[in-house]
Amino acid sequence: MHRRDTLKAAAITVFGAALPFSGARAQGRYARYAGKTVVMSVPAHPHYDAMRTLLPAFTKETGIRVEVDKVAIARLKDKQLLEMAKANGDYDLACYIVMWKTEYVAKKLVRPLEPLLADSSLADPAFDMQDIVPVYLENLGLVGGPKGYLAGPGAKLYGLPYGAETSVLAYRRDIFDKHNLKVPETYDEFRPLLGMIRDKAGIGALTSRGQAGHQAVHAWLLHLNPLGGGIFDDQWRPRFNDAAGLRALEFLQEVVATGPAGIPSYGQGEANTAFLQGQAAMYLDSTSFASVANDPAKSKVAGKVGWALHPKGTRRASQSGGFGLTIPQNARNPEAGFLLMQWLAGKAQDKAVTLAGGAPIRNSTLADADVLKKYPEFSTFAQALKYSNPDWRPIIPVWDKINVQALGVGLNEALIGKKGAQQALDDMVPQVSAIMRDAGYKL
Repeated sequence: MHRRDTLKAAAITVFGAALPFSGARAQGRYARYAGKTVVMSVPAHPHYDAMRTLLPAFTKETGIRVEVDKVAIARLKDKQLLEMAKANGDYDLACYIVMWKTEYVAKKLVRPLEPLLADSSLADPAFDMQDIVPVYLENLGLVGGPKGYLAGPGAKLYGLPYGAETSVLAYRRDIFDKHNLKVPETYDEFRPLLGMIRDKAGIGALTSRGQAGHQAVHAWLLHLNPLGGGIFDDQWRPRFNDAAGLRALEFLQEVVATGPAGIPSYGQGEANTAFLQGQAAMYLDSTSFASVANDPAKSKVAGKVGWALHPKGTRRASQSGGFGLTIPQNARNPEAGFLLMQWLAGKAQDKAVTLAGGAPIRNSTLADADVLKKYPEFSTFAQALKYSNPDWRPIIPVWDKINVQALGVGLNEALIGKKGAQQALDDMVPQVSAIMRDAGYKL
């Protein structure tokens, strides 16, 4: 069966199918692969929408065509697992969410990048790995090392960040100015501000995710980390029901009480929309939101948004996460897939995708004059990256199961009022412990 037949049910776009390529364009590292087609698995996401605008230039330069299989984020992992389990896969390059990296490696579904990076016939000497934001490279690319997912002895590179993010605070400057409100620098200032905004401005204070599953966990982790909490102790025993975990969940409950209606059912899209439609005065989540918030065609609050660091609790600890690119073990054209990955993550294309509305992964892009002119808030984002925590979540192979099936259910129960905060946390401990024991951890 032809690979196009296996993908016919998805939204596929072919780039470069009608573009001729010349011998000059197919020189050097690209010459052997001119005429081949790279099939790429991507999510429906603003960064990857921006990426698609670059692909015709890649084909023109290299002679390599690109087929894009775009899938809703909620379906992306299931489809990738199905395709990567085949003897001969349909994907040569795949986008993954950070939470999946160790699972994909443990199942031997993706390739280490070192052999490709060490191949002088493929590797671009101007790529400059040192320029990639270090926390992004560690968080999204490395597997092995301390805890199995951090930099250190034994860690290997299995992917490159592409669509990476950290967390920042967006706020309505007009509302803060009108009511003489101070942008919170600490959680001690943050919590009382929630009720003040609701009472004075008459709109939701902070928009947030809260939907059962990954979304509720993500929202809680945004507060758990700066408040000094964690999921496990050093022996992999659950500790999330301690004082820090309780404080983070009670804070999130206050967000629900003072925020726009419906937070317990909000995914990322709904949380974003509430801010874009003027239903909330603050947003605390991904830096990838910036291009949308500033776009008058998509945002009713464009031109009214200020940006600040994620408030400090017992420490500063902003999110580290987002998307990366990896090469499936069963890829038919792994070298051509690597060439596309390398091209997209290079300096020129990182700047180009950022200016098109994507998320940068390089320090040079964050400091670029053209980028800062269009997105002055990126200077704040660069500061936030100093506090981005690669251990923001425990990215072990069973994390996605813990995240979705245990924590994501219990936390949502606390947000809808079915359980009190402490009871919800305590009730999740046996569930998480059982998952860890089944995975071979000795608690």
